[in-house]
Amino acid sequence: QVQLVESGGGLVQPGGSLRLSCAASGIIVSAYTMRWYRQAPGKQRELVAAITTGGTTNYAASMKGRSTISRDNNQNQVLLQMNSLKPEDTAVYYCNAIWSIQNYWGQGTQVTVSS
Repeated sequence: QVQLVESGGGLVQPGGSLRLSCAASGIIVSAYTMRWYRQAPGKQRELVAAITTGGTTNYAASMKGRSTISRDNNQNQVLLQMNSLKPEDTAVYYCNAIWSIQNYWGQGTQVTVSS
């Protein structure tokens, strides 16, 4: 059974940082394209960052320069370091693993940026 478990969310002040983790079981993260999405209340889910099996990364324009996605193969997890957080970054952040027709999602972790 495949599980993706996100952690690391919480309440942070504007300008602060958070590191989100996505721990995987049942799959090997290095064999999948791993993505972070987010969904704010009343808005559609949007892609935040992705890392391919080859290690290529890409970011949403809104997060470029403020976030870094990485993969820890030893721990079989994917990380998302977010800096200079803004109130508009408030959302539930989801981890996604995709390869061919296989597409898995985590339950999400809440990130709230507020003073």
